Amino acid sequence: MNQFVEKLKKYISLFIIYIFNCFPIKKNKIFLFSYYGSQYGCNPKYITEYILENYPKGKFDIVWAFDNVNPRKNLSGFRKVKIMTLQYFYELCTSKVIITNFRTTDLFVKRKSQYYIQTWHSSLRLKQIEKDAEAALPPTYVEMAKRDSKKCDLLLSGCKYSSDIFRRSFWYDGEIFEHGTPRNDFLLRSNPKIKGKIIKKLNISSDYKVILYAPTFRKNNDLTVYNLDYSKVVTTLEKKYGGKWVFLIKLHPHLISRSEELVYGNDVINVTSYNDIQELLNISDALITDYSSLMFDYSITKKPCFLYAPDFKDYTSQDRNLYFNLLELPFKTAMNNDELINEIRFFDPGKYAEDIVHFFKKVGSFEDGTASEMLVERINEVCFNPSRRNINEAL
Repeated sequence: MNQFVEKLKKYISLFIIYIFNCFPIKKNKIFLFSYYGSQYGCNPKYITEYILENYPKGKFDIVWAFDNVNPRKNLSGFRKVKIMTLQYFYELCTSKVIITNFRTTDLFVKRKSQYYIQTWHSSLRLKQIEKDAEAALPPTYVEMAKRDSKKCDLLLSGCKYSSDIFRRSFWYDGEIFEHGTPRNDFLLRSNPKIKGKIIKKLNISSDYKVILYAPTFRKNNDLTVYNLDYSKVVTTLEKKYGGKWVFLIKLHPHLISRSEELVYGNDVINVTSYNDIQELLNISDALITDYSSLMFDYSITKKPCFLYAPDFKDYTSQDRNLYFNLLELPFKTAMNNDELINEIRFFDPGKYAEDIVHFFKKVGSFEDGTASEMLVERINEVCFNPSRRNINEAL
C-alpha cells in the first residue's frame, strides 16, 4: 500500500512539473537548497550571503527550499518555499539557476535553458565517494547519482585532488569550476564581529577558548567509539595553552536523538542541532574529528586539528576505503585517549604549519577566499550575458 501511495505521489509530482515546465523561466531567479532542504547552510548559504552583501537588492530573485519553513522566519533577503508544495515546483521549474550541495532526485526535471550548479558538500574527501565507493552504496542511489550528473552544468572543486576524484568517480564529464569552496571563504575571511555573535548565540563566555569535537557517524550507529575523555582533554589544553576552555560536541545529524547519551560534564555543550558547521569551525581554537572531511576545511585556518580514531582498523575494513592514509595526513592521529592527550601535550605548531603548507601543495588547493565571488560572476553571466561565454549550448 505504501509503495502504491509513493508511486502515485511521484506521478502526480511529475505531472505538476510537466505543467510548470511550460511556464517561462525568470532569467534572474536562483533556486537553492542544502541537504534536501534540511538546513540553511553549506555552500549554498555562503553563495547567497555573498550575493546579498555585494549585489543590489532585486538584482537576483533568490528562492530557498526548506522541509520546514517556520523555523527560517528570521532569515531575510530572499523568498522561502516548503519542499514538495505547488509553490516549490513552480519556483524550481521557472528558475534560471539551480544550486544544491547534494544529489537531485527525479523530481528535478531540468529544462534545456536552466543552469544547474552542483557545489557538493566538501572541499576534499577522506572517505571514498560515488563510483569509487559504488560497492558500498545502494543501487538506487547510484542510478540517481548518474542521472543527476547528466543534468549538471557546473561542478565546484576545492583542489586539484578533488577535481581528479570528480573526473574519475562522479559519472560527470562537464566543466569543473576550480576556484575553491564558497563555504571556506568564511574561514579564510574570519570576522571578529561575526565570531562574537556566534559565541554569544551559544552562550559562551568571551574569555573562553573553544575545542570542538565533530566526528562522523558509523554504519551501525555504534556509540562506543565516541568515548572521548572530555575532562582530560580540557585539562591538557588549559595546561598547554592557558585560559579556560569549553568543549563543543557536534555529532552527526543521524545521532541527534541520542546525543544526550554522549554529551556530559562541566563546560561541555551539545551543539549537534546547530545548523552551520562552518560557524562552529570559525569560533574553535582546536578541532578533534575522525574520518570527517571537516579536517580539510579546518586546516585552512592553520589551527590545531587532531584525529581520534579508536576504530581505525574496523572502520577501514567494514565501512569505506579512504583516499589518504590517516597516518600520513598533517593531523596528529590517536587510537585511544592516552595517545590523544600525548599528541595535544607535545603538539608542535611550527611543524604543523609546515606540514599543512606541504599538504596544500600536494593536493593543489584552490582555496583563496574568492570562491563565492568567482562563482557569482559566472552566475551573473549565465543570467544576464550568456553570449560572453559559451556557457551552455542550449542558451
